[in-house]
Amino acid sequence: MRFVILAFVGLAACTEIPPDPPLDQPTEDTTACGGGPDSNLVGQSVDVLAAMTFPGPMRVIRPGMLITQEYNPKRMNLDLDNKGIIIRVWCG
Repeated sequence: MRFVILAFVGLAACTEIPPDPPLDQPTEDTTACGGGPDSNLVGQSVDVLAAMTFPGPMRVIRPGMLITQEYNPKRMNLDLDNKGIIIRVWCG
């Protein structure tokens, strides 16, 4: 009987666990915060932000940085690479 139980436990360990379904997220409106894929900030150093002002909230997201998940369509998010170059501008 032990061997039967061990066989079932062993087989259960080999089964694939399905991925979690994607979370429902609002559609990204890249005009609400002045960002978007055509932003002139992409490709520039994070240093250019020091001389700029933004009409709404803004956050700089570095690789591996933890961020809150609340959605704010007026907030501009700037994703950086490891060298401090802006690689993505998005609202949320």
